[in-house]
Order: sequence, then C-alpha cells, then structure tokens
Amino acid sequence: MRGQKPNKRKIFNDPVYGFIAITDDIIFDIIEHPFFQRLRRIKQLGLAHLVYPGALHTRFHHSLGAMHLMGRALNELQIKGHTISKDEYTAAQLAMMLHDIGHGPYSHALEHSIVEGISHEDISKWFMERLNGEFSGQLDMALDIFENRYHKKFFHLLVSSQFDMDRLDYLKRDSFFTGVSEGIINYERLLNMLEIANDEPVIEYKGIYSVEKFITARRLMYWQVYLHKTVLVAEYMATHLLKRAKDLSMKGEQLFATPALSFFLKNYINKTNFTQDGDTLNQFGLLDDFDIYTSLKVWMNHEDIVLSYLSKSLVNRNLFKIKLQSEPFDELLVREIKDKVRKALKLSDEEVEYFVFQESTSNYTYKPGMDRIKMLYKNGSVMDITEASDQLNINVLSKPTIKHFLCYPKHIL
Repeated sequence: MRGQKPNKRKIFNDPVYGFIAITDDIIFDIIEHPFFQRLRRIKQLGLAHLVYPGALHTRFHHSLGAMHLMGRALNELQIKGHTISKDEYTAAQLAMMLHDIGHGPYSHALEHSIVEGISHEDISKWFMERLNGEFSGQLDMALDIFENRYHKKFFHLLVSSQFDMDRLDYLKRDSFFTGVSEGIINYERLLNMLEIANDEPVIEYKGIYSVEKFITARRLMYWQVYLHKTVLVAEYMATHLLKRAKDLSMKGEQLFATPALSFFLKNYINKTNFTQDGDTLNQFGLLDDFDIYTSLKVWMNHEDIVLSYLSKSLVNRNLFKIKLQSEPFDELLVREIKDKVRKALKLSDEEVEYFVFQESTSNYTYKPGMDRIKMLYKNGSVMDITEASDQLNINVLSKPTIKHFLCYPKHIL
C-alpha cells in the first residue's frame, strides 16, 4: 500500500473532459489497487460495439469521469455557500468513483447466468468494504454515503438518483464513443445550475430546458444504444451461452475456462458465498472481458451444439434475428418457430430453448419517486420537473415503455 508517503499530483487525460486531476492520496491509492485496475478490462457498454464500433471505452473511463463530475458539482455547491469539508469532498468522490467497481464482464448477462440473485451494486459494496479494511477505515464515510447512511442525504443522491453524476457521465461519454449525437447533454450548464434545497440536489429553474434535454437524451440513448435491438439480442445470446456453460460444468463437463471463470461455472454462487468466503470476492476481482472472450474462442469447437453455435455466432457477429413488438408474441407462432429450428439443427427439447427465446424489456425514462428531479424557483419553492415543464412529452416519458422481443437463428426462417 502506498499510503505511507505522499503521492505526486496525478493527471489523467480524458477524451471527454480533458485533464482530470487526482489531488488526494487515498483516491490515487484506490485507483492503483488491482480491484479498480480490473475496470480497465471491462467495456462500459458490453456488446454494444457490435453495433457501434467506437463503443470500446471501459468502466475505468466512466468511473474516473463520474468522480471528476462529482468534484465539479461539489465545487459549484461550495461557491454557492454550502459547507463541504475536505473529508466529505474526498468521501463523495470515492463513493462516486467506486459505484461501479462491482460490475462484471458483460455485466447484465453475467448477473443472469453464472451468479444467483446478486446485483453489481451488492458486489460494489463488498469491494468497498474490503478496500476499507485494507486502507484502515479511510472509506468509512464513503461507504456511509454510498449506502445512504450519511446524515447529509444530498451526497448519496449525487451518487445515485435520477439526476446523479453517474448518469451525467455515462450519457456524455457513451454518446461521445458511440457517435450518437442525440445523447449529447450540456453537463456544464446542468452543474452550474445545481443547488441544494431540503437536503436534496435541485436545479435552478433557469436550467429547466437543460433538464428537459437531459431527460430526452436519456430516452434516446436507451432505445438507440442501451436497448438497441441488436445489442439486446447479443446480450441475451451471451446470457444463454453462459447459462449453458454453467449447466454443463455443474454436470461434470470439463470445459476450457480461465481459473476465475471456471470458479463461477463450477460452483453455485450466491450472496452467502460473497459475504462469508473472502476467496469468492478475490475470484470475482480477477474476472473480466478477456476471460469470457478467450473461452468463447475455444468453445467454438466444442462438441456441444449449443455451446459451439452460440460461441461462433458471437465471435463472428452472426447474430440471431430479433423481432420487437408492443404485445407478447403468439404462443402458436413461437411453437412453430421452435419446431422448425429443432428439426433444422436436430436439437432436443431442452436445447431448442437456447435458440428460440422470447423476453421483454422496459425502461422508465423518468420514474416519479423519492429521488425525482426537482426545480428550484427564485422564491425558494421546489417543484418536480414533470410539473414545472411546459413540455407535455415529459409526462409521457414518466410512463414505462415495454417492448417484447423474439429471437431465433436468422438463416433457418
């Protein structure tokens, strides 16, 4: 650990914000830790690069960017007269920087296949607790902020809410790397309009159009990038592939896999494993995109048709066909497609479920609730953005959008 002596002032050259300065020793020490360095090896947008070739930026980029924006936000609040101590400033930056440290490779595919009932938020907390032990309690306040235990609630809301530094960075960063200009937001204007009222972050009313753009940009980015139909089918194919690998491994099949991936394929892993067995977190700390991709390249030649077919499809970007609609698909249609795929590929009833599947996805562009975005008027009153905005579409955006989709091999039908 390098906490024994002061670090030199460090600067990262970020393509989105320019130079990001790291001026606190504990922040730089955490960045240097292997748990955080792992984020360099995990793509921020998973398989979205199969649609947008430039989407190769990492969780490491995003975490530093979100930490930087937290510093910018706190600077603005200090200028406006809010007292923020040096310890609070550092703790808030740490909480923001570590909010995604629990993400695994192809995060959502991983969470629904080789671990059970565990979210990346859970794992982030366990990583932070481990780091807090290694750094002699220097992350106590950061953990309180992260878990919403700190008495100044606005710090947590800046980390996690409908207007937080996480969303502010990923919208700006993801639009930059994908080239989707509809997602561009004026983050500087939003930060300049930031205030605190009733211990909550609010936006001064004169920034209302920037907030409307922020909400609209989020909607466009979700349907154009995060939930793009080709990204969806790739992620669900990856989920089914990892489920198959897990199933075969649990039945005794000796699959090629890196030691870290093999650990999760051969064992049922739940929250108890993470909280009671320190090695589980160590193994997760070694797991990244390269473990998965290396295995896919070898599994392409495996004798199991599910494993080989799905691996070849992902590696060579020969993805399944996907149909989307507002209503669930007719079960008769689904059975007919399964019959055709089963016969064409000579599959068993169990195997065909990996090749023909229907799912649904939903998205709240703006979800009314406790952490809603609020506008601050000159007279000191506060109003929800859906009430303050004269744009009717904001109210429409506050309702969930649900899409049903059906996937199957495109060359068969």
